[in-house]
Amino acid sequence: MSDDFEEMGPVDYLVVEFPGNRMTGEGFPLLVDLVDRGIIRILDLLFVRKDTDGTVAALELADLDGDGTLDLAVFQGVSSGLLGRDDLEEAASAVEPGNSAAVLVYENTWAAPLARALRRSGAQLAAGGRIPVQQLLAALDEVEGGSGQGVAA
Repeated sequence: MSDDFEEMGPVDYLVVEFPGNRMTGEGFPLLVDLVDRGIIRILDLLFVRKDTDGTVAALELADLDGDGTLDLAVFQGVSSGLLGRDDLEEAASAVEPGNSAAVLVYENTWAAPLARALRRSGAQLAAGGRIPVQQLLAALDEVEGGSGQGVAA
């Protein structure tokens, strides 16, 4: 496993909420494109539903738009085993009752060569994070307005 780790790029996760359990599938071809182009590698893709009473259930891959074809067939069986029931419960805690979510764990394969080089030189990741788009836009609006405050302020 240590050799596999040495070759990997950074690994991230996303929890994408679908209000009212409405998944159109519009983004899935774009996700497939990222995989096909070698930008990411999907390690896990699971779906969870949070009922109005707070009950959490894992969802099976299904026909999202009702046209009779399995829109997510390309993702069927995508599971590294990294995600367990406790992870689904944690993901569901970020989701409003009555909604569903996709839980995606992926390797940033585009960054693997850089990550390998940094590891070989003894470098270690000291911090990481993600800036929500809304926060970034608000910070840019402030800069344009002359306040000079940054994103992390």
